[in-house]
Amino acid sequence: MATKKPLPKPKKPTAASHVATPTPAVPARRRTWRQRRDAFLARRPHRSFRRTRRRDYVRTLALPGYWAFTHSVRRTLWQHRKLFLGLTAIYALLIALMVGIGSQDTYTTLTDTLSSTSGGVLSGGLGALGQASLLLATTVSGSLSQNLTEVQQVYAVILGLLTWLTTIWLLRNVLAGHKVKLRDGLYSSGAPILATFLVGLVFIVQLLPLALALIGYSAASSTGLLTNGVEAMLFWAAAGLLVVLSLYWITSTFFALVIVTLPGMYPLRALKTAGDLVIGRRLRILLRILWLALLIVLIWVVIMIPIILLDSWLKSIWPGINWLPLVPVALLVMSSLTLVGATSYIYLLYRKVVADDTEPA
Repeated sequence: MATKKPLPKPKKPTAASHVATPTPAVPARRRTWRQRRDAFLARRPHRSFRRTRRRDYVRTLALPGYWAFTHSVRRTLWQHRKLFLGLTAIYALLIALMVGIGSQDTYTTLTDTLSSTSGGVLSGGLGALGQASLLLATTVSGSLSQNLTEVQQVYAVILGLLTWLTTIWLLRNVLAGHKVKLRDGLYSSGAPILATFLVGLVFIVQLLPLALALIGYSAASSTGLLTNGVEAMLFWAAAGLLVVLSLYWITSTFFALVIVTLPGMYPLRALKTAGDLVIGRRLRILLRILWLALLIVLIWVVIMIPIILLDSWLKSIWPGINWLPLVPVALLVMSSLTLVGATSYIYLLYRKVVADDTEPA
C-alpha cells in the first residue's frame, strides 16, 4: 500500500522575503513617456539645428483677405449689436464703479504742462494736432491711472477675463444658431475663469523677452549706447531676437486662451492643442494678429484725436466745464469696445483656422 508523502514544512520568513518584488510600473511609465515623445515629434516636423524641408512644414490655411475678414468680423458684431453693445456698457460701468476712470485733474495737468513746455512749437493747426497726438500717447500709456490699489488691479484683471469669456461664449452660441440673451452669457461663461487665468499667466511669461528688450532699450538710450555703431548693431540684433521670440510664443497662446474655454479643457492641453493648430502656418496667423494691432491703433487715432481736440476747444470757450471728464470717459468707452472687438476678431480667426485643420505634410 502506497504511503503518503509528508507535506513540506512552510519556510520561515526571512528579511529578504519582505523586500517588494519589482513591478512593471517603471517600464510602463517609460513606455508612456516614449509614446508621448514620439507623438509630439510626429506632430511637430521641426528639429532644432536641422533644416526642415518645405514639404514638412507647408500647411494650407484658407483665409479671406485682411479687409474681407475684418469686414466679416464687423458684420457679425453688427448683426448682434444689442448683445455686444450691452456687454461693452456693462464692462465699462463695472470698471468705472470698481476700478475708476482716469483722473480729469491729471489730464488737465498734462495738457497745461505740454502747452507750457512746447515753447510755441505746437502752435497752429498742425501744432494742435501734434499736441493731441502726444496727449493720446501719454494717456494710453496709463498716466491717468497711476495710483490704482492692489484691489483695483485685481478687479480690473477679473473683469477683463470675464468680458473675454462672455464674448467668446456669446459668439460660440450665436454662430451655432442658438438664440441667447446677454444674461445667459454673463451667468454661464465664467466656469473656465481659473483655467483662462493660468493660460494668461503663461502669456505674460512669454512676454518677458519683449519686456527685457524694452528695458534694454531704456538703459541703452540713457547711457548713449545707441549712438555707437557696433554696439548699437549688436543691441538691435539682440533686441530683435527677443521680440521675435515673444511673438513666436504668443501666436499660439492667443488660440490657447480660446481653446481653454471649451468644456472639460485643461490649460496644458489647451496650450498643446494650440501649438499643434498653428504649426506650419504660424507666420500667417501672426500677420493677422499684427494687422489687428495696427487696426486698433488706427481706430484709436481716428476717434480719440478729434475728441481731444473737441475737448480742448470747448474748454477754451467755456472754462467753467474744465471739470467735465470727456477724454477719460472716452478712453474708458474705447477700451471696452477694443476688448470686445479684439476678442471677437481672435475667436473668429480661430474658427477659420480650425475649419482648415489639415495636418502638416
